[in-house]
Amino acid sequence: MAAIEDILQVERIETDIYRGPAFPSHLQRTFGGQVAGQALMSATRTVDDEFGVHSLHGYFLRPGNPDLPAVFLVDRIRDGRSFVTRRVTGIQNGEAIFTMSASFHVRTDQGYSHQDKMPPVPAPTELPDRLDEFSPEERAVFKEWKNFDIRVVPRAQMVTSDYFAAQQRVWFRYRHPLPDDQVFHVGTLAYMSDMTLLGSSRVPHQESNPQVASLDHAMWFMREFRADDWLLYDQTSPSADAGRALTQGRIFDRSGTLVAAVTQEGLARTGREMPEDQHARRDR
Repeated sequence: MAAIEDILQVERIETDIYRGPAFPSHLQRTFGGQVAGQALMSATRTVDDEFGVHSLHGYFLRPGNPDLPAVFLVDRIRDGRSFVTRRVTGIQNGEAIFTMSASFHVRTDQGYSHQDKMPPVPAPTELPDRLDEFSPEERAVFKEWKNFDIRVVPRAQMVTSDYFAAQQRVWFRYRHPLPDDQVFHVGTLAYMSDMTLLGSSRVPHQESNPQVASLDHAMWFMREFRADDWLLYDQTSPSADAGRALTQGRIFDRSGTLVAAVTQEGLARTGREMPEDQHARRDR
């Protein structure tokens, strides 16, 4: 598994054109978080340091080939005094595999402040390392993410609400120290945010074995954080129907500060044979 520093190190090959590296993979398609993270880093390279990303909206258009690098074309939609907007298109073999709009906000703005409370959960150190629970077959595939520590909160240790159709909570972090640059932590979280979220839609359907794939992905970044420290991913799936599942997540740091929010729709198709690699990715 490549280090996240290498995954997010996009190469400038021309003005507003960047190349994201490829790495050996056990997956049949490029991991969505990798494409989103590289696209975001490409957009960030075209924005002054006084602006920080506050939201992104992306669509996965075609399966990426994990053996090939992706080229990212950045379109400078707007440069304002308070907001900057970029559009990024990821390309492989001459075809668009991903498109993203990202908005950046000047870091010095001020306003009122409030946030939801973090739900009560056991500390991450009280939960087992997920890698220790995998079968040898699962371990072979999930070594793609061996640098990420992912710990699912057991249902019996969750405070749930009858008003939500599906709920799941996950502690996660990057296992190794990362540079202090907040841009890097944002890119790492964009990568991590594609992990486990679609799995929240399967909580009421444990008997189901759907074909899954990310369709779109949206994120909002509210406050600074470190991706190499524990973050709680509070996940819900308000609806699943017609082969698609909508999922949402709030991300808190260990102190209870709400740092980001995610919404993702994914394919949740039944009645068709699932590609081999997705048996291992079914709880993403």
